[in-house]
Amino acid sequence: MFTQIEGSQAVAEAVGLCRPEVICAYPISPQTHIVEGLGRLVKSGSLQPCEFINVESEFAAMSVAIGACAAGARTYTATASQGLLFMCEAVYNASGLGLPIVMTVANRAIGAPINIWNDHSDSMSQRDSGWIQLFAENNQEALDLHIQAFKLAEELSMPVMVCMDGFILTHAYESVDLPAQAEVDAFLPPYEPRQVLDPDEPVSIGAMVGPEAFMEVRYLAHAKQLTALGVIPRIAEEFAQRFGRASGGLVRGYRTEDAATIVVALGSVVGTLKDTIDELRSDGVGIGVLGIQSYRPFPIDAVRAALQGARRVVVLEKSFSVGLGGVVSTDVRLALSGLQLQGYTVVAGLGGRAITKASLHRMLRAALADTLAPLTFMDLDWRIVNRQLEREAQLRRSGPIAENLLRDVGTVASKVS
Repeated sequence: MFTQIEGSQAVAEAVGLCRPEVICAYPISPQTHIVEGLGRLVKSGSLQPCEFINVESEFAAMSVAIGACAAGARTYTATASQGLLFMCEAVYNASGLGLPIVMTVANRAIGAPINIWNDHSDSMSQRDSGWIQLFAENNQEALDLHIQAFKLAEELSMPVMVCMDGFILTHAYESVDLPAQAEVDAFLPPYEPRQVLDPDEPVSIGAMVGPEAFMEVRYLAHAKQLTALGVIPRIAEEFAQRFGRASGGLVRGYRTEDAATIVVALGSVVGTLKDTIDELRSDGVGIGVLGIQSYRPFPIDAVRAALQGARRVVVLEKSFSVGLGGVVSTDVRLALSGLQLQGYTVVAGLGGRAITKASLHRMLRAALADTLAPLTFMDLDWRIVNRQLEREAQLRRSGPIAENLLRDVGTVASKVS
């Protein structure tokens, strides 16, 4: 059934259709509307049996999710930004214990300084935590990925993050095809845990492991991720056959077959890139975009196959590794090892800065001319950056950086020169 709905509410409806038995909720923008929507479903009796647990922190949310899942309940939670960092210890515990929890991450920048807008810093900070990470391009895909995520998590007995861009998707109203309960029930079987705490068959979950076996435990987590590289596209194909639309999978190319230049990206910016590429194509430019749906496990073979015919690759990413550069581009470079092509890393959209088609056109024209710097910060205001660097070189007590920059751009009034 097609309906015009906010992205967060679409996700809440999709999660409800998956019949979770425990939902652990702590509000943090921009994911709050998701758990509020699920709370209404539980309160109205539309989602039963389900225990909606209001907790006192994000750490408590993941801790309760771990306990509920270990007890045999289909379990869900959601978070963003600092909330994901606060639950970090428990995030690692969930994957280390092999618990199939599904969690939405409404991607948001990490402070300081405080910023509530979108980039991918939060999810990227947990890329080595052992969770599967799936990225949605639009709200239809966000809805679909949650339905697939429960099946994926429970088949492999490992947790899954569904990452959707905060505000850009969570608060946007779009038309989505919301499936019927019977359709989801036919796709997602009742939860049968691989491990469960049962008083009649007592076991220990989470025992201490010493040097004699810890490396093997960690390798098995890696082996599960490698197994997921085969399971993710199979579930996506089954979903397409049942629901009549392609959604999810490892990667998805757009106009890449004959492209000399391919842009690689994750999340909602893929849609803007498609529009920009259509315009460049109309000018005769051979260019395409490769959207990565599965960031962890990283689909090395699929990325290599999609990019090996190109002459240049531009990785556009909404996060970066301070002191090094690109995060996603490091993985892409590994996939392209041994291939002779020109590679560029473009960091854009940090803290919610708009990624416009005009800026993309300028950046891509520079890449096509091979005049783009290997590491580029798109639309960075070098004027205020250089002014701050000069200030620090001249003054020992140069003041707090964030406040200085706000004064320089005129957001905060000041007499400081």
